[in-house]
Amino acid sequence: MPVALVTGASRGLGATIARTLAADGWSVAVNYARNAEAAEAVAGEIRAAGGHAEPAGFDVTDKTEIATAMAEIRESLGPVDLLVNNATGPQPTMPLMEQSWEDHAAQLDFFVNAPLLLVKACLPDWRARGTGRIVNIGSEAAETGPAEFGHYAAAKAAMLGLTRSWASELAPDGITVNLVAPGFTPVERHADVGEEDRATYREGVPLGRLAEPGDIAGAVAFLASSRADFITGQRLAVNGGRTFH
Repeated sequence: MPVALVTGASRGLGATIARTLAADGWSVAVNYARNAEAAEAVAGEIRAAGGHAEPAGFDVTDKTEIATAMAEIRESLGPVDLLVNNATGPQPTMPLMEQSWEDHAAQLDFFVNAPLLLVKACLPDWRARGTGRIVNIGSEAAETGPAEFGHYAAAKAAMLGLTRSWASELAPDGITVNLVAPGFTPVERHADVGEEDRATYREGVPLGRLAEPGDIAGAVAFLASSRADFITGQRLAVNGGRTFH
């Protein structure tokens, strides 16, 4: 059974991605940074449904913790075949004049540094086996550029750039690299987004509704599947038609 590592999977979008991949036959390492109980709950749901999953607690920005975790995942589930870079930290909006390099670096830590460290941890094994899948979770913000969100939008744009560069470099090794770019997808951390703001966003969505986590998870599952064997270096926007390519 192939093994997927989903970062930031103890709740929200990551948890839904983990459940969806498990339903497709993947064994899933459910990464979390702090909430072991929530990660175990997600893994428990997967096991109760007949799947295979184990929580995997580690800081995705810490090289030492990643090395230890990868060895533990290999022992409990097997070698990782699919890496889903979903983990994120706080995403505060702030006026440009209040933004500092530290604010930008905090976003880059999750959307560039963490994927880099994780891919480098997987790559020797993948190259030896001639296989591997990477799905990065980007954002429409890289294209739409929402106000007071430059630090986040810039980091997500950087993630798209590395997706395309990695796709070019890793294709000869049989490794595909793609990015799913959601629009606003309400999950637990968006509880403070009011109905007025949700309605304003919804008005700009051609399909007339907000995304659900399952919409994003379905796109990830497709890119992870054999149906996407000949797709790499692509940005798949899942936002109801707000952006076109």
